[in-house]
Amino acid sequence: MIAFLLSPVGRWLAGTLAALALLVAAYAYVDHRGYARAEVHYKGIIAAEHAAAVTARNAEVERQAARQNEAKAREAERIAEMQAEADQLSKQIVELQREASEDPDAGRTALGATSVRRINKVR
Repeated sequence: MIAFLLSPVGRWLAGTLAALALLVAAYAYVDHRGYARAEVHYKGIIAAEHAAAVTARNAEVERQAARQNEAKAREAERIAEMQAEADQLSKQIVELQREASEDPDAGRTALGATSVRRINKVR
């Protein structure tokens, strides 16, 4: 075996194998460095996308909170309007009941002009 390695063909074969081993090692080293660079690059991209997603989520939460507060304000305003209408109707009912109790023709079977006027106010 040693005699073969010392022969010109053996030396050529050993040199070729050594060169091939160096090429494979260089390729593996370059490939690993490229992979490491790509890993760093894409980790940066993923981190940026994650930060953008967090920012977008926070903006959406704030937008929804603002819309909910606007809706609550509109609802409170509408409730106040409805309460004012209810108070006005209550006052009108009290006034009409007072007028009905003061009507001199309240016991008649036919409706008088004042009774018709009170009925028309309700419509």
